[in-house]
Amino acid sequence: MSVIIDRLSVSYRPGAPVLRELSLDVNAGEWLGLLGPNGAGKSTLLKAIAGLVEHTGSILLRGVDAGSLRHRDRARCVAFVPQEPVIPPGMTVTEYVLLGRTPHLPYLGTEGRGDLTVAASALALLDLEPFANRSMSALSGGERRRVVLARAIAQQADILLLDEPTGALDIGQGQNALELIGYLREERPMTIITAMHDLTLAGQFADRLLLMAGGRVVADGPAAQVLTAEYIREFYQANVEVVSVNSGVAVLPIRNGAR
Repeated sequence: MSVIIDRLSVSYRPGAPVLRELSLDVNAGEWLGLLGPNGAGKSTLLKAIAGLVEHTGSILLRGVDAGSLRHRDRARCVAFVPQEPVIPPGMTVTEYVLLGRTPHLPYLGTEGRGDLTVAASALALLDLEPFANRSMSALSGGERRRVVLARAIAQQADILLLDEPTGALDIGQGQNALELIGYLREERPMTIITAMHDLTLAGQFADRLLLMAGGRVVADGPAAQVLTAEYIREFYQANVEVVSVNSGVAVLPIRNGAR
């Protein structure tokens, strides 16, 4: 499912726009990585696509104005994994993952055998079966992130929005999470948009990168075009070396030396 954004602006308070007339086309089946320093507007862009913040401008999902969709219809199109998900107290892992099936249930309906099968499959994909009956409150931060991703998978949306999907994960878990996202896209075509701080992982997994600063797009294209030492020095105030690797590019911090 394609995403077409035209002159999107978001302000949380008058006179302080977070996104400034941002326009963007994301092709169906594409993996777009959103980059930029803190406050660039990455998370806000994801929330706007998910319908969680008010905005001006337009967002088209499969050619349809997203603002005209009912909440449950939009949720069938878009699954959003926030950076800090809200976990209802007293809920087990399976119960939480089943929340992803809510947009597919009839009003006042309950989960059926098919919904339970979908949830179980999502847990299996993320090696979470041993945690199925465990309380969410008993999980580590990394385990909770995996469960939240499982809920999004169970939602079976065509667009998957991920805000820092490797947050709270160690280097192996982070790599495995992105490998899994790539595998899911091969198994069931979907459009993926991820906000990421890890530039090296972004440069190796995403098809295309969007560098944001001050609520605007400052660079857009493949990793080799966007992840340059010049851009990173200008917008991150970091001294780095960018090297080519088989799967993309890697960004290596360079110590500035003693002061």
